[in-house]
Amino acid sequence: MPNEVPHTVPDETALLIADVFEAAGALRRLGEQTAAAEGLTQARWQLMSVVCEDPLTVPQAARRLGVSRQNIQRVANDLVAFELAAYAPNPDHRGSPLLALTPRGAEALARVTDRATTLHRTLFADLPDEEIASTRASLRRLLTALDRHEGAAGKR
Repeated sequence: MPNEVPHTVPDETALLIADVFEAAGALRRLGEQTAAAEGLTQARWQLMSVVCEDPLTVPQAARRLGVSRQNIQRVANDLVAFELAAYAPNPDHRGSPLLALTPRGAEALARVTDRATTLHRTLFADLPDEEIASTRASLRRLLTALDRHEGAAGKR
């Protein structure tokens, strides 16, 4: 049969990438549900997590999260409007204030983080800690290789 395509063995790398995308999508959906249960969006939760220990400027937070400054500005303004965060003067740059959580924001972040921790324990209950650590180490090596390929660490 001259028009028949030869059967090939699946490329494990391509299958891994497909699995990572599938897992990322499922985890994003789960994150949205978890955040919504506490009256947040996943974007607000992520930004709150980034500024919870050290206040950051909007551009700094955007770089940490690997998204546009405009997107983070919108989310930051929402957090401020809901009194979950506040802008503080930046001693290093007067035109770029620091975003910091308010006590109310810290409480909301603690609630959603606790909810997520409980959910993660349930989801990962059947996976041994060593297997989770090994998978994470492999993903960290992949992320390092991606950073090298992109030409600069922290581009994500």
